[in-house]
Amino acid sequence: MERNVYFSDQFFSAGRTEIYNESRDRVGTLDLKSAFTSSVNIENQEGEVVIEAAFPFLSGRWSVSYPGGSELGSVKASFSFFSKRYCYETDRGRFEIESPALSGEYTIYDESESTVAVFHKVSGFFQASAYELQNHSDSLATEELIAVVMGVNAIQKRRSNAANT
Repeated sequence: MERNVYFSDQFFSAGRTEIYNESRDRVGTLDLKSAFTSSVNIENQEGEVVIEAAFPFLSGRWSVSYPGGSELGSVKASFSFFSKRYCYETDRGRFEIESPALSGEYTIYDESESTVAVFHKVSGFFQASAYELQNHSDSLATEELIAVVMGVNAIQKRRSNAANT
């Protein structure tokens, strides 16, 4: 998949949305499985599932895996006062995901603090969130990073829903 892609959540977090490149060509599909489970599949242009992601039963971490269950890594929130912080842990290392408190732009850093990827919301007010993802990494596939972005989004939704109840 290409290094710069655009994709969106659905308003009710269920259904299929297209993944586009900078030329607005379809390069894949994001399948939001259900509004009740938050699980997603990332499909290539041929419609084959290449990455699956979801919250395991009664877990606060977002699991990213290959089809069939071989786990690639997991996303979880990190404690922070003045910024939004998450981490993505894999067998290839630990990646920090950070954003200033009132910003919609996130940067993913590797263990040597080099920028691996950048993503930000390009819309979201009164509509489903749409994201732009720029992959600068040779070790993380764009499909895997899309699952990480959706994990950050799912964790934020859970926190927001918990705060509203």
